[in-house]
This record gives sequence, C-alpha cells and structure tokens, in this order.
Amino acid sequence: MQVTFLGTGTSQGVPVIGCTCPVCSSLDFRDKRLRCSVHITTDAFSLVIDTGPDFRQQMLREGISRLDAVLMTHAHKDHTAGLDDVRSFNFLQNCDMPVYGRPEVLHQIRSEFAYAFSEHRYPGIPRIDLREIGEGDFDLHGVSIIPLPVKHLHMEVMGFRIGDFAYITDANFIPEETFDRLEGVRILILNALQKEKHVSHFNLEEAIAVAGRIAAPQTYFTHISHRLGAHAEINGQLPDGIQLSYDGLRITV
Repeated sequence: MQVTFLGTGTSQGVPVIGCTCPVCSSLDFRDKRLRCSVHITTDAFSLVIDTGPDFRQQMLREGISRLDAVLMTHAHKDHTAGLDDVRSFNFLQNCDMPVYGRPEVLHQIRSEFAYAFSEHRYPGIPRIDLREIGEGDFDLHGVSIIPLPVKHLHMEVMGFRIGDFAYITDANFIPEETFDRLEGVRILILNALQKEKHVSHFNLEEAIAVAGRIAAPQTYFTHISHRLGAHAEINGQLPDGIQLSYDGLRITV
C-alpha cells in the first residue's frame, strides 16, 4: 500500500496576506501546506480521505488518474469543499463516485451539493453515490476498512485503519475503544495543530503523548497550522519515530 500526503495543512490559523512569519516566508517546500488529505493505493483500489478546497490542485499535482472511492472524516468545509471535482473521475471512469461517511456527514454533503442530487440532473454535474457507515468495519473492494471514532471537541469525527496503517485528523480526544482498534498499527498519521493548547485539536505536546501511547513504529503529524513553526525546526525536535509530514510525501506501508 502506498500513501501520498495530498495536503498537510489546515484552515485554522491561516496567515494574513503579507505575513512574514518563519513559515510564510520560508523557501522550504515542506512549509507550503494545502488542506489536509491523503491518497491511498493498494492492489485493490485508489481512494482519498477527504476532499478539501484544494482537492483538484492536489490530484493534478500528483498525476492521479483513477479514483475508486472517497472516505469522509467529518463535514467541515476544509475537508469536503472540493467534492464537486470528482466529476472528472465520473467522466473518465463512467461511473458514480462512492462517498463513505457517517449519516450526519452525508446529510451535510447532500445539502451543500444539492444540485448533484436534484431530480432533474443538469448535464455534467458530479455523480455521487453516498454510502452510510457506522462504527463497524466495512468492505471496500475486498479490503477491510476499520473506522476509528474520535472527538473534535463535541463533534464526532471518523479516522480509518487499513491493515497496518491508521489515519486520524481533527481530534482532541480518542476513546478507549478506538485505542483498542489501533493496537499493532505500524504507520500512524495524527493531527498536531500548533504548540499552544487548542479547544478542538491536539497540540504538539498532546499529539506526542498520544503517539507514544499508540506506539506505532512510525508516526507522521498532519493538519499542521503555520503557528506550529517551520518544518526543519520542529521536525528536528521530535522524538525518534515521529516526524512532520509534508505535501507530496509518499510512504509505503
């Protein structure tokens, strides 16, 4: 399985125009962060987790020519706003795009992209096949997907485990049942927003502690605000087995 970080940034703490902070003025490509998403390929499928506002740009940048499914973590716009652009894959593959999510996420998508679900469909609109999931495992092209329920303040967010790989974003609390589902994971992707405490995201200290408890051999932090600091500086301070991710990073699981 190959995992590509499409985006590792966030709409939280977006800098103002003309900002000269160390991240905004950095010439290091690892400090140029689009909204958070990953692309996963196996022998069975090509999928993305979340389609943020930068979805089209990310897919073009990585040259991704096939997409079999979308998994949605939650309904915030920085994770769903680019869904309209699955229409390109509808055209290329001549099929509807399966989109998996909790009932409240699918309800939000149906509302925000109402034109895609109208009785009289306009030619060329995205063709989306909404598929409801709960907390139980589900099958995707013969591969088991294990949901990882977490909390984003009071909001229910879904992470996902596929084999030895797990992805969790937009979380500040992981219940015990989810820790149990993470046992034995080899590659963990986890959100780490900034150094300061935050009401609905793990900060750096909390993310390091959670990663230590899960004890995956390798953890990558994502959903990184520019407030966290420059990649080279922060990455060099992290414990062994933990790294900051960056847009375009590819890993094999």
